Amino acid sequence: MNMDDDIAHGRPGRSCPLHYRYGAGALASTAHDLAADTLYVVGGLYGNRPALDALARLLEAERGPVRVLFNGDFHWFDIDAAHFADVQRRVLAFDAIAGNVEAELADDAGDAGCGCAYPDEVPEAVVTRSNLIHARLSQTVRHDPMWRGELAALDYWRAVRVGEVRVGVVHGDAEALAGWTFDARALHDPAQRTAHEAAFAAARCDVFASSHTCLPALARFNEGVVINNGAAGMPNFRDALHGVVSRIAVAPSPHSPLYGTRIRGVHVDALPLHYDSARWLDEFDSQWPASSPAALNYRERILHGPAWTLREAAP
Repeated sequence: MNMDDDIAHGRPGRSCPLHYRYGAGALASTAHDLAADTLYVVGGLYGNRPALDALARLLEAERGPVRVLFNGDFHWFDIDAAHFADVQRRVLAFDAIAGNVEAELADDAGDAGCGCAYPDEVPEAVVTRSNLIHARLSQTVRHDPMWRGELAALDYWRAVRVGEVRVGVVHGDAEALAGWTFDARALHDPAQRTAHEAAFAAARCDVFASSHTCLPALARFNEGVVINNGAAGMPNFRDALHGVVSRIAVAPSPHSPLYGTRIRGVHVDALPLHYDSARWLDEFDSQWPASSPAALNYRERILHGPAWTLREAAP
């Protein structure tokens, strides 16, 4: 069943709600562009508070002003109301857009489940558990009516001028909040190259920065670059217990990048985010004990990372 069928049949966790679809042409508007010499794009925090502490340490090493833009799914595992409040306060002190997690929390209808729009290759059990995670998180957001209002106010994309390039910051892809065409494997699929090239022209962007699909990737095209940071709040590579963030800047990074490229003199890099993994595991376990939906879906990854390599992320 394809995505359009999922929309028609309203399959929670598989469907991509129609209001998630903005189209690449929407990004072409420059009326509300932000500007920065150094931009950090932080996607997939997933409620990891030690990762926020690690991000602060990264920023301290920068030599000038830094713009930080959280591009969605900053909530997920933080079902403890105090943890949720702390994450929301600290994230919204910076620029932010919604991911599917925040969009569905703001909506509260529950029709789309987690709103992930998972492709067919993701097992149904994983999708079902993700819907249960989001349903539990939806109970947390009811503790304070202001939280839902703050999330409802978030845009689905933003554009940022960095030096000579225009960066389209999205959660999913150039077409939709929960789109999967910036998935690591899709980015390196020759059959999708023409569509990717067309997205740069339609959006008037030189770089796209995304997350959503939970695996990091960097891909170079004739018209620009796509960098997907995977997850800031979970391991992204086998036996490497750190998150990943994207740094796009006119000056080289003070930190050693995992991989990167340059476009029109602007550095586009993936940086490791070395959070306190032991503390994070304690926080996770206190909220999601063994046999809970989140533990079944994610604890193995939190302990050991996914079966993914740097070579696969940036061939």
